Amino acid sequence: MLNWILLGLSVLLIAAGLLWRRSLLLKLRSGEAQGKKGKRTRLFSVMVIVVGIYVLLTRLISIIFSPEESHGLEFSLWPKRIDVLGFSLSITIICTWLAIAVLVIAAIIIRLTVVRRFEDVPKGAQNVMEFIVEGVRKYTDSQAHGTGEFLCSYILSIAALMLASAFLELFRLRPPTADITMTFALALMTFILINVYGVKKKGTRGRLKSLASPTPVVFIFRVISEIAIPVSMACRLFGNMLGGMIVIDMLYLALGSNAVGIPSVFGLYFNIFHPLMQTFIFITLTLTFINEAIE
Repeated sequence: MLNWILLGLSVLLIAAGLLWRRSLLLKLRSGEAQGKKGKRTRLFSVMVIVVGIYVLLTRLISIIFSPEESHGLEFSLWPKRIDVLGFSLSITIICTWLAIAVLVIAAIIIRLTVVRRFEDVPKGAQNVMEFIVEGVRKYTDSQAHGTGEFLCSYILSIAALMLASAFLELFRLRPPTADITMTFALALMTFILINVYGVKKKGTRGRLKSLASPTPVVFIFRVISEIAIPVSMACRLFGNMLGGMIVIDMLYLALGSNAVGIPSVFGLYFNIFHPLMQTFIFITLTLTFINEAIE
């Protein structure tokens, strides 16, 4: 009954807003609704119409689909597992494979259709691609100078994978970066690269000597701090991505049948801007620690 009452009120609200808007336009034409006050009044009339449409849509969805009210937020720290061809696989693995497949297919399509042949003077899609690669290369060199082209390719690949993983959340899938095993794997690769570049630059003896600088007394503490790097990076990325996912789920729970449009607006932040920011921080920390190892 409440839904039908709100539905009727929303229709009346929309009608009132439209009539108000129409009268304001007539006054505008006659010169009676000029200045800031007239603009503010017209804005209020539009807001009345928007609120009425929002209530109308939410009530129609509630009446037609009759969504069940949720009694609480159910959440598992570990992702679900499903059986595939007799193997028990984590949903994180499947989503990671899906993200990689999307990137590979997109790369093939771009190479075969958009950029069939690279030109000396880039234009169009080739210009955009070269701009991205050149930007990542310059940033890599500025943060970890002298590391070579391999690190630039690695950073770009990791960034693409993390963004593709976050994009999956738009389809109500749990992003792989919201799993501690995934973030720890990324952080472990960073830890390996830190020591590989450190040994490559200084040699094994030089790398160990740098950990004992300025005095051998700090060696054990430096080793502990080095081991803590992948742990802190993994937990940081995991916590931020998991927190964003939980916020969106809580928003859906709080709004219930009124979850129309509003979660999408917040999703633009938590599924686009927030992953971009976390990706930037992760690769910046990676380059910073590698640079410390080769200095």
